[in-house]
Amino acid sequence: MSVKKWMLILVGLIFILTILIPTDSSAVPAFARRNKISCSTCHAPFPKLKPYGDEFAGSGFIIKENEKERDYITAGDDLLWLNREFPLAARFDAYTIYDQDNPVEADLQIPWGLKLLSGGTLYKNIGYYFYFYMSERGEIAGIEDAYIHFDNIFGSPIDVMVGQFQTSDPLMKRELRLTFEDYELYKPKIGISQTNLTYDRGVMLVYGIEKTGTDLIGIIVNGNGKGEAGNDKKFDNDSFKNFGFRLAQGIGDHFSIGGFVYTGQEKLMGEDEIKNQVTYWGPDFNVTAGPIELTGEYLVRKDTNPYFKFQDEEVETRCMIAEIVVSPQLDRSRFYFTALYNKIDSDLNVYDYQTATLSGTYLLSRNLRFTTEFTRDLENDANRLVLGLITAY
Repeated sequence: MSVKKWMLILVGLIFILTILIPTDSSAVPAFARRNKISCSTCHAPFPKLKPYGDEFAGSGFIIKENEKERDYITAGDDLLWLNREFPLAARFDAYTIYDQDNPVEADLQIPWGLKLLSGGTLYKNIGYYFYFYMSERGEIAGIEDAYIHFDNIFGSPIDVMVGQFQTSDPLMKRELRLTFEDYELYKPKIGISQTNLTYDRGVMLVYGIEKTGTDLIGIIVNGNGKGEAGNDKKFDNDSFKNFGFRLAQGIGDHFSIGGFVYTGQEKLMGEDEIKNQVTYWGPDFNVTAGPIELTGEYLVRKDTNPYFKFQDEEVETRCMIAEIVVSPQLDRSRFYFTALYNKIDSDLNVYDYQTATLSGTYLLSRNLRFTTEFTRDLENDANRLVLGLITAY
């Protein structure tokens, strides 16, 4: 074994021994600090949400029974709800990585990411949320999630989110995963297309039918991501808008199925007649059985002309993902285990991707966790080992 591999193992062991020394941790993230509740009320473990955490987020980050006038500055104005203390939190991710399929096999990615988060109440049934990546993979990534959430508009079961979010959020939320390995099916941009299912600017509408356990979600977005405004000060680079729709149906307390469709057009600047039609469709499901949660999704993407040639050249990309999370003691667990499978099979082989991941998480405190993860790249016959430390405060 080479010297650098031995050095990586030594650093990893020191890293593990150091963080396993018991310490007191008094820091808590913004929502727990604001509402004086444990992080475990919403997360198991963070950032993965429990059902109550989903409900809290779906209510615009408001616990209505806890909202009291003394927590706000109203100045005698019934239409003013200013937070007495501005809610602010931070997240720090650090990783030690051995990647067999990388020219630099051993890498200390410390920190991999550092971001500031804020969220809370604007007024009664109106909340906000945003975070700013001060450093992500060594660069200032800027604002990612940033939106205003209107809950139960006019007393109806309709929620509206306005701002910047991931188009895949109604499916599997990338920001809430427990693994270093990503949910890859949402990320590819085929050819020179600017469209995928990650961050975009737009509006999301959610309609919940409590009696039947049905959720209807509609999305309208620019379709070209979250890039900077162009020379004309416009964020969208064409007049088209993209539309998405998801139907999710709960069956009992432990099973749900859903379907997702998304479509839109795009064109190159100055080439009005050359267009690419992007369409996604696919089913998904989620099932929980005691300490085991299984989520699966199959997604097909079709591009009619991803290289914007004068003659259409259709490309189909088929994606699937399966994830199992095991919580031996349910939401009181300190150990969690995750198995994740990613597969992308495209007519353009350059986008093919297939990995299998096994990950273990140990909760050192409610807002500090250690992870160890092994990923096998089945496409390139390579391995990756990750040791991680993630905290929020």
